[in-house]
Amino acid sequence: MDLATVALLAGFVVVFSLFSHRIEPWPVSGPMVFVAFGLVIGPEALDIAHIELESESVVVLAEVTLAVLLFSDAARLDVPALRRDPGIPARLLAIGLPLTVALGTVLTALLLTDLSIWEAALIAAVLTPTDAALGQAVVTDRRVPCRIRQSLNVEAGLNDGLIVPVVTVFVAMVEEGEADGVGGFVTDALQQIAIGVGVGVGVALAAGWLLAMADKRGWVARDYEQLAMLAIGVGSYALSTDLDGNGFIAAFVAGLSLSALMGAGAVRRVAFSEDVGQLLALVMFVVFGATMVGPALGELTLPVALCAIGTLTIGRMVPVWVATAGSGLASVSRLFLGWFGPRGLASILFGLLIVEESDIAGKSTLFVIVTWVVVISVVAHGMSAAPGAGRYAAWLARRADADTMMEAIPAPEPRVRWWRHRHPAPSSQDPDQ
Repeated sequence: MDLATVALLAGFVVVFSLFSHRIEPWPVSGPMVFVAFGLVIGPEALDIAHIELESESVVVLAEVTLAVLLFSDAARLDVPALRRDPGIPARLLAIGLPLTVALGTVLTALLLTDLSIWEAALIAAVLTPTDAALGQAVVTDRRVPCRIRQSLNVEAGLNDGLIVPVVTVFVAMVEEGEADGVGGFVTDALQQIAIGVGVGVGVALAAGWLLAMADKRGWVARDYEQLAMLAIGVGSYALSTDLDGNGFIAAFVAGLSLSALMGAGAVRRVAFSEDVGQLLALVMFVVFGATMVGPALGELTLPVALCAIGTLTIGRMVPVWVATAGSGLASVSRLFLGWFGPRGLASILFGLLIVEESDIAGKSTLFVIVTWVVVISVVAHGMSAAPGAGRYAAWLARRADADTMMEAIPAPEPRVRWWRHRHPAPSSQDPDQ
């Protein structure tokens, strides 16, 4: 990626910012716009951007982006509130997430028969994390019950971090199978996970404690306090990677540790990290459009299309339906939760890093299926988010028992990354809850 391309990306971010508020009511999301821009400037169209998927700069950008997002997502979570009322998010993560991986593995293996079972499982794991950015209109619309928005937001904030060790182990299993021997792949993967957890906890607790002590004495300027938080996240990733551990797990665990240590103070301190993460995410959506979408356009086959559609429908909605059984939620709410599980940036970054850094035979298939799942999700969820939220809210408003439904039980207001709320809170709900 040369400087001219960097200038082009920077200019487009500025232009999009000028109209960002005006297009909020439209069925168009930021990721949709940036992916389309990447496709337009890429080699399949105007060919004016010099972005090579294999370049070291793109790989480093993807690694840093994923580390920052994992860290800021985890630090933003209200850990004490989740302990008091885990509710629906716990069901989605403890039951829905493993079921999504399992069902996705079955669907992928049945439709893409040239893959081994471990390759199918790896693709399913890469496509499991959800991305709240693609359903922005849902998680920021206060007409949608807080409990529903909180569940989607917490799920998206945690599932990308929780899936990292699963992806790590599946990559090891694929490589072990292709080596046709016992080897120490899985042992090495588990060692990477252990080092990542240890580094994440250690760095976060040590640096967080020092930061808190200095803050009590009035030694810390607010600007540098936020810079320090970003440094903790990136530093955890870098140190763990240097020690042959999993840097992404380290960044995620560091964020969780700081959230538990600092409570609500972590949200204020991590604001700059979130801004950096947003900018990097937008750039990665452009890179995705320029380097992955174009080549995948000619690779769409019926099995790939069925696999992509099945992943976003059956592969998501069935696990959520099972996970929420007996929760007290209405059937419409369970379907709503099931549909709004878009696949986005985490799947892009996992897929890109596996393609570039691992040595597995099924990389081309993984590349194509990840690309098509994300493309379909960007369009389908981006266009349906605002209308879907409005219709769901209208359905609730028509119910005579709306105030006594499970959905109406008060819940902590989700700490939404990057966006302000689109609608005021209903009168029955405290806006500052």
